[in-house]
Amino acid sequence: PDSTFTADALNKIGMTVYLSTTLNTGHFHGRGNETIVLPVLARDEESQATTQESMFNFVRISDGGPARHEGPRSEVAVVASIGQEVLGDSTAIDWSALQEHDRIREAIAAVIPGYEPVKEVGKSKKEFYIAGRTLHKPTFSTRNGRAQFHVGDLPGLKGAPNQLRLMTIRSEGQFNTVVYEEEDLYRGQERRDVILMHKDDIERMNLQVNQPVTVRSEIGQLDNILVRPIDIRAGNAAMYYPEANVLVPRISDAKSKTPSFKCIAVTIIPGQTNPRLPVLAQV
Repeated sequence: PDSTFTADALNKIGMTVYLSTTLNTGHFHGRGNETIVLPVLARDEESQATTQESMFNFVRISDGGPARHEGPRSEVAVVASIGQEVLGDSTAIDWSALQEHDRIREAIAAVIPGYEPVKEVGKSKKEFYIAGRTLHKPTFSTRNGRAQFHVGDLPGLKGAPNQLRLMTIRSEGQFNTVVYEEEDLYRGQERRDVILMHKDDIERMNLQVNQPVTVRSEIGQLDNILVRPIDIRAGNAAMYYPEANVLVPRISDAKSKTPSFKCIAVTIIPGQTNPRLPVLAQV
């Protein structure tokens, strides 16, 4: 959140080193005194099988595929080679052996309870659920063994009548903050510099589809953002991050410690209709 504040803070760092699959805004904002970008392969470009844990406690395996560019190595190869060059044999860690993914999985299996099957997954290709994390019976670790439900009060809606509540989202062609393509197949958008609004809000604010506007919050603004209609509840809007992070205050919720990425009060300041852009049908 608050990318202007964040960039100023990161500028005070002496040196930053990135292992990155694709260039992104973090490489250009808040670089400190020296920034080193080490290109690495994405997991679907790896020559060795990689494993990933899903949010459902399922460990899956990926066999990788062809690399997009010549030159980049895997993250494992980069880190292991640095460890070997800097530390050599001065520690108990065999850095040269850790070039092999299977050896890393052996270490994980020996250390983390429930992860024992990962030791053989590179050879067996047998994916698995992590033991002890999935509930198969309706028994919970409470005093009476039953689930406990609590009713929470909903907060009031944020923003004045002339404002919208903005949520930031990512596109289909995006992984976290790394944008691989401008198009968003999920929402039928061919570009990212847009604000997605309900058609009633567009009419209420006397805006037109593809009209450039300024979107302003309490801590920042974005100019020349195009108005686009989408099926979203009136009074709300959506924009893509990380571009829209400049609008997100860095104040966090007291309990979750999470910034309000899904509820930012913003004001829309109209600009002139852009005659060079086609007016899209409102669907």
